[in-house]
Amino acid sequence: MSLRVTLLGTGASAGVPMIGGADGRGDWGVCAPEEPRNRRSRTSIVVEGQGGRLLVDTAPDLRTQLLDCGIGAVEAILYTHAHADHITGLDDVRILNRLIDRPLDAWGTRPTIEELVQRFPYAFRPWKPPGFYRPVLVARELAAGDTITAAGMDVTCFDQDHGFTRTLGLRIGAFGYSTDVVELDEAAFAALEGVQVWVVGCFQRAKHQTHAPLPRVLEWVARLRPARTVLTHMGTDMDWAWLTANLPPGVEPGHDGMVIDVPS
Repeated sequence: MSLRVTLLGTGASAGVPMIGGADGRGDWGVCAPEEPRNRRSRTSIVVEGQGGRLLVDTAPDLRTQLLDCGIGAVEAILYTHAHADHITGLDDVRILNRLIDRPLDAWGTRPTIEELVQRFPYAFRPWKPPGFYRPVLVARELAAGDTITAAGMDVTCFDQDHGFTRTLGLRIGAFGYSTDVVELDEAAFAALEGVQVWVVGCFQRAKHQTHAPLPRVLEWVARLRPARTVLTHMGTDMDWAWLTANLPPGVEPGHDGMVIDVPS
């Protein structure tokens, strides 16, 4: 089954540029403001297969991301974890409900689902048709190691170390996705074995408590040897031109709106 992956956003929790800067128009760090691919909204993707579209995380920029990428509907949502930059666009799901005229399954681990229900209790109340004046999600609990069917696709989930918490990585066919990760264990490498396209989080070049630095990510790439690796969840240390000039063959920076066709 061939897949199409759209990178809705490729930035870290504060985006690029961050709020601030000498003129109040943004702190770009080392990223060149004149390069449009350095402007990054918060990280999220859509995976499209023959059975529909799976939205992974509801970033705070969700509305703009879907409009910019021309994505009008999704069939299910999967949450990697419950940090604010991955969940706080949840209210925009109300319009996604309207487009398919039904509640949406929301997959996640027990801690993630519990956090979502605590912060957005109204979104998990039963639907009383007709219409959607609020988002309506149906909680679907999973555990690392599970393979679920979401939006018509078989999705294998694996555990990832995010420093002070855990996140989910995903494997769908030849595609792998690992955002918000500082270490991968042997079970994660087993789940990713043979992956052809891997989208992986890489916040900065230097060591960080909760995100793998660029040298560590490149070690993982050398072990897994995917045909194509695309970096995401990048901060203001990750300039597009520098990355393009310095990354090894087969590794590239992602950008908001990038579309990746994954071979079957």
